[in-house]
Amino acid sequence: MNAKVGTLLGSATLLGFSLLFSTTTPTVASPLQPEVKAAYLQKCASCHAPDGSGNTAYGKKNNLQDIRSKEVQALTDAKLYQIIAKGAGKMPGYEKSLGAEMCKKLVGYMRELGK
Repeated sequence: MNAKVGTLLGSATLLGFSLLFSTTTPTVASPLQPEVKAAYLQKCASCHAPDGSGNTAYGKKNNLQDIRSKEVQALTDAKLYQIIAKGAGKMPGYEKSLGAEMCKKLVGYMRELGK
């Protein structure tokens, strides 16, 4: 096989794989999807407020940090996931009721609140 044909064949193969994977690989769910917001509103907002401010009766009473604050936003995704999934202080963990994937998406939702 000459070099020109080999290069052309390699390019065609690369293009084929690109097209295959671009149409069949599922996209990662956005933290802004309605089901993620619904999970936040159902499980988190009663304490942390819909906007993440912690400006609720429970949030004020328990001095909850503003999710949007620099301190909370500086936490790693792994730490935020751990808090959501396993709980912290009086906060229960949600991994069993929501599942690991939704807990990961809630980390993304918290990041969006911080913007």
